[in-house]
Amino acid sequence: MDKGSAVREMFDKIARRYDLANTVMTGGVDALWRKQAAGSLMLATDAHVLDLCCGTGALTRELARRVPSGRVTGVDFSPQMLAIARAHEGRANTRYEEADVLKLPFGSGTFDAATMAFSMRNVTDIAACLREVARVLKPGGSFVNLEVGKPDNPLLRRAFFAYFYGVIPWLGGMVGGDRAAYRYLPESLINFPDARTLASLFKNNGFPHTRNVSLVGGVANLHIGTTDASTVVRAEPEFAASLS
Repeated sequence: MDKGSAVREMFDKIARRYDLANTVMTGGVDALWRKQAAGSLMLATDAHVLDLCCGTGALTRELARRVPSGRVTGVDFSPQMLAIARAHEGRANTRYEEADVLKLPFGSGTFDAATMAFSMRNVTDIAACLREVARVLKPGGSFVNLEVGKPDNPLLRRAFFAYFYGVIPWLGGMVGGDRAAYRYLPESLINFPDARTLASLFKNNGFPHTRNVSLVGGVANLHIGTTDASTVVRAEPEFAASLS
């Protein structure tokens, strides 16, 4: 089984308790970070926003609240996550679709903005994902990625890693009901780029204007990238090759 299929199967298994596990493991801070991610986009009330790897729709619903005259489309490749997202009492301006972030079923220049929360670590090709997100954004559109990080401060890093790699697998497994899944989720950070490297990936793959906002000393990060205001990113192979 390839990594993408294995990750999809894992998220299907933990979907039912996913929100509860996140709340317990972060003490509810994950919800505050999602609000900060949504707020960083400075959305117009009629914006059309794409929430990538939307999971159970927590960030999708926050975005929908901020664009009452607009639309929010949440996409995920886990059917069980999407089933829970659709079951939530949401706003009329939300919809959910099953899709792979490496091959989005939308035309170029469709959305005003896009988001992703706690999922980039699971993407098999980060550069290709960024190019695909840039493609579906309008010129000057912004993408904010919220992800756990690797703090620069040695003491903070040691404390965070002790919790993330030592406590999370046990706590997440107990609350989320799948110990293997909550061993994988912390391990997915090991080879994930640090904040500076991820910012470079943003800049080299469709988001020339990128800034990083460190949260709690780098325990998490917001990377906010904006596409060129005069260019719609296309999906032709030669474009992808020029950025690799």
